[in-house]
Amino acid sequence: MKALLLQMFTWWNGQTWGTRFHTWRHGTRVGEDADGNVYYEGGTDSEGRTRRWVIYSGYSEASAIPPGWHGWMHHRTDVSPAAENYVPRPWEKAHIANMTGTGRAYRPKGSILNQGARPHVTGDYDAWTPKS
Repeated sequence: MKALLLQMFTWWNGQTWGTRFHTWRHGTRVGEDADGNVYYEGGTDSEGRTRRWVIYSGYSEASAIPPGWHGWMHHRTDVSPAAENYVPRPWEKAHIANMTGTGRAYRPKGSILNQGARPHVTGDYDAWTPKS
């Protein structure tokens, strides 16, 4: 019951009512990734291509789609990772959630939000001052 209420009143958690209806009416399940996101296709878009969408297992975060599924979602390939036995390349990194707006956000040296001291200015830079 709690999951149903979350889906009724939040668009960022799982699927909306419109997505649920469209999936029920036109969707064909294509596969699922390791994180539990489920991928569907069905119907056509304005360009005549098959529509493809994902129903997230938790919060809706587009960066949570793995590289193989990303290519399929954007019509870069017609074969889904579920059909081709996709294996990630050794150089591919695992997904890291977007931490923007949290205490774990990336803050480079020199950022006013960085807790460390700002790097000292070297001799190759002169700060502008009025009437100098």
